[in-house]
Amino acid sequence: MASTTFPDAAPGRHFRRLDDGRIECRVCPRLCKLHDGQRGLCFVRAAEGGEIVLTTYGRSSGFCVDPVEKKPLNHFLPGTPILSFGTAGCNLTCKFCQNWDISKARAFDRLQDQASPDAIAAAAEDLGCRSVAFTYNDPVIFLEYATDVADACRARGLKTVAVTAGYVEPAARADFFAHMYAANVDLKAFTEGFYKQLCTAALAPVLETLRYLKHETPVWLEITTLLIPGQNDSDDEVTALSDWIAETLGPDVPLHFSAFHPDYRMRDIPATPATTLSRARRIAQAAGLHHVYTGNVHDPEGGSTWCTGCGALLIERDWYDLGRWHLTPEGSCASCGTVLPGVFEAAPGTWGRKRLPVRLSA
Repeated sequence: MASTTFPDAAPGRHFRRLDDGRIECRVCPRLCKLHDGQRGLCFVRAAEGGEIVLTTYGRSSGFCVDPVEKKPLNHFLPGTPILSFGTAGCNLTCKFCQNWDISKARAFDRLQDQASPDAIAAAAEDLGCRSVAFTYNDPVIFLEYATDVADACRARGLKTVAVTAGYVEPAARADFFAHMYAANVDLKAFTEGFYKQLCTAALAPVLETLRYLKHETPVWLEITTLLIPGQNDSDDEVTALSDWIAETLGPDVPLHFSAFHPDYRMRDIPATPATTLSRARRIAQAAGLHHVYTGNVHDPEGGSTWCTGCGALLIERDWYDLGRWHLTPEGSCASCGTVLPGVFEAAPGTWGRKRLPVRLSA
């Protein structure tokens, strides 16, 4: 039955009907309990007719071809172009959101582009992209749209990437990531206090998502932590975060430390100094992590990939431009043969730092 309150909506998955007549959305740990006509905190999932509907199916806040390194993914098809898009809304309320004009949108004027899943996959193929990224806002909240796009991409030989905070319920998590080839999970901090005070969320479900991805799926996983001065950048917290990744996920999961810039509701905090990122990188390396990167700063050493066997430079990066490439076609160090974990092709892509906005038609 077509939606009347939300005329462009599509049927949702992962909900249950409660005895009091409300509908409980079971996509994320918020478990929003909604009366008919109400929206969840994410704004895009709503209750109607005894079920949850997705009100943003087929609508996007924009499309752009980016370098895959911008997701950031450094061990997944380096140098190749990726078609990126998002919708609107978010299931977190981060006061430091760097994409707040999209993720915090509460009106559909942000959703200017409309496209079917097959139109997106066809456009990515026509543009020479190797993959499609669900990004800008968290894709778990538009799970039904994202997974349909992923299926259309798979049919054309394209891979799909999720850029997510990992705040998702177990059943929805399994459904969503079954359609993904790679993910960058935003591990925002390593304390429950940070998640509660700055995101109105919880750390534990995110850690469970990371465990799940690493140990129960073939999805290639990388992690990003945005370091905010005075909030999550202490030596103790960086050490605890790095130790947990090394012990629970293993030393080969790439970790990106990214620089904060004042935005949204945290404009009174200064930008992260490059020295903070370099210090965090050293701490993580001392904890045993093999591939630790710095982001949002100009740091060729911290942005490049190095061999854990002989120390050779494997992939040289200057921002998003690739330089020297010292991998065999099989993805091993050309000097000592040590395998570099990740998803690689015989030669690097040449997309570089270009950013190409795209308009799609339905």
